[in-house]
Amino acid sequence: MAVNADEDTEFNDALRKHGILPPREPPPRTPSPPPSPSLDDLLDDLTTSELRDLEEDAWDDDTQRIVEQHKRQRRLQEQEKLRTARFGRVYPIARDDYTREVTEASKASEESDKEEKGTGVVCFLYKDGVPRSDRAFQHIRTLAERHPHTKFVSIVGDKCIPNLPESRIPMIIIYKNGEIQNQIIAWGADRERRIEELEAVLVVSGALEPEKRPESRSDDEEDRSRTTKKKDDSDSDFEFDL
Repeated sequence: MAVNADEDTEFNDALRKHGILPPREPPPRTPSPPPSPSLDDLLDDLTTSELRDLEEDAWDDDTQRIVEQHKRQRRLQEQEKLRTARFGRVYPIARDDYTREVTEASKASEESDKEEKGTGVVCFLYKDGVPRSDRAFQHIRTLAERHPHTKFVSIVGDKCIPNLPESRIPMIIIYKNGEIQNQIIAWGADRERRIEELEAVLVVSGALEPEKRPESRSDDEEDRSRTTKKKDDSDSDFEFDL
């Protein structure tokens, strides 16, 4: 009678016991499931406001203590980031300051920047009393505080570019490594713009480098980028080199 050595029978077990059949191969091990993310990992992905809400809704004292400790650690990290930041506000400049405060400043890299990528500089050309310019200026001030590693400067439009028409105000010129990366003409002239839209355009242009960069441009950002580029080409008469 032929013996099937793979069968799990008492007869085969007896044969293996006497060395007639080789030992059975152990069954393949099932890989262990990946460990569940820790509470600290989950907290890292939450915003400050979400942490605050979670602390209020904490289901026990231990959870509340961990959330509070995480909030305290994040505050310390933010304070350290602000301490090492170079800017954090909008710097008013004159035409004679332009080369030094904008073009040359965009060539400088932070001490910790081993790749020497330069500094994003956002130059805001405005005119007081123009509603879209005043509104955009408020957004520029907020973004300057939010992104203290980017330099924001402001100058009255026709003090920077002689005879600059009001129809082209506000104008935003973005520099990095001594080169113009983008020009935005008459921001908000077509419709009222939100600060998030301006922030997205500055990210796409390379002026802002937040901790979490978007993985890809949204359709809206692509449209805005194409629009600003098209405006750059059509407004080449107002490009300048100071």
